[in-house]
Amino acid sequence: MSNREPLKPFLLAFPGPLRDQLVRAVLAGTKVSTTGLLAEYEAEKEELPPVGERSALIDSDGRETAVLEVTEVRVLRLGDVDLQHAIDEGEGDTSVAEWRAGHEKFWHGEEMREALGDPSFTVDDDTMVVAERFRVVELLDRAAGAPAPDDTL
Repeated sequence: MSNREPLKPFLLAFPGPLRDQLVRAVLAGTKVSTTGLLAEYEAEKEELPPVGERSALIDSDGRETAVLEVTEVRVLRLGDVDLQHAIDEGEGDTSVAEWRAGHEKFWHGEEMREALGDPSFTVDDDTMVVAERFRVVELLDRAAGAPAPDDTL
């Protein structure tokens, strides 16, 4: 691994099978976007990532697997998420409705409601989301199925 400044973690979902599936999709190049709730950023008092920010993609074991660079950040209504964004999330969805059903299941889950501090949290068309696009700039962890760390993209 190269000598570099510590990077902010890039976390997808919660630790467990879903996070591992999403990390594999990023490493495979099929996942180049993600969607989060603006309410989650607000609950964590976290600023939106600026375009160009680099962060470390973290797997469920806490390992840094890749360096990602944010290429686009949009804040929009959930009802305005388009098909291309849904497809670029790399989860195999072929329609916005299919993508949304999976995301609503996650956002209405106990872990997310606990993270937001709202046991009855629900989303609707007017819920504000953060749609991020990113690219892999460096693969880091061979144990996660990535090439040797010196293989820079």
